[in-house]
Amino acid sequence: MAFGKSEVLAPGLYMVATPIGNARDITLRTLDILASADVLAAEDTRSLRKLMAIHGIAVDGRPVLAYHDHNGAKMRPRLLTLLGEGKSVAYAPEAGTPTVSDPGLVLAKEARAAGYGVTAAPGASAVLSALCVAGLPTDRFLFSGFLPSSDGPRRKALSELAGVPATLVFYESPHRIAATLATAGAVLGGDRPAALCRELTKRFEEVRSGTLAQLHASVVQSPPKGEIVLVIGKGGATGVSELEIETAIDLALATMSVRDTADTVAAQFGVKRREIYQKAMARATARKAAPPDG
Repeated sequence: MAFGKSEVLAPGLYMVATPIGNARDITLRTLDILASADVLAAEDTRSLRKLMAIHGIAVDGRPVLAYHDHNGAKMRPRLLTLLGEGKSVAYAPEAGTPTVSDPGLVLAKEARAAGYGVTAAPGASAVLSALCVAGLPTDRFLFSGFLPSSDGPRRKALSELAGVPATLVFYESPHRIAATLATAGAVLGGDRPAALCRELTKRFEEVRSGTLAQLHASVVQSPPKGEIVLVIGKGGATGVSELEIETAIDLALATMSVRDTADTVAAQFGVKRREIYQKAMARATARKAAPPDG
């Protein structure tokens, strides 16, 4: 079915979601907007042209402008000028929902600040698709984008999220997923439930479920390919004994500083960091004051 210009859009910015894999996962409203907008902007113009061709939408000489992280500062003024001329501008991310880990966020913010209308045409989302198939609680979840690539900052980021009583959702690349799972297991606990969702809506879609430790072993044995969404079950421990906490502190102090011990143990048991820090400092001080054996 070919889509022609179906209506005259009101001036403003139209943020349209695009498929994350299967080209048919697009809404009729988005097709109408792509067919009718005066100006087309895209994170990847080749992907947008291909998507439009699949659905029979002609460009018809309309501007197709690249807008992405690398040229955003230069392109936004041009797009805002077009909006000021009364144009309707449709922005499409490379895949998924605009503004979610996407440069469209700043464009929408500046367009609204300048007084232009901003309209969303919802659709595909890797975050929501992963939550649908992961089999983990969805009553409360936190999307945290990509974790840092190096271990120290990644460990710190996970420590800050450890006590959040919500399912955690992250984007990850195949070449970093093993390291991420190893760090997540060390910080959040290897027995925490999780799901690795890759290539969602595509031909080789796969969901691996298990504990963080099990998933780490799985990816080491069989490295995944493609785009990955990592979903980790809710944190927050209950009924933890004082002895368990003190034992964990002693084990951590054997190889870590007081500060790192506080971060790790607080994350492991979902308790306040200050309390763990005070306990760790006291035990470390006692160790230094104790006379040597023999």
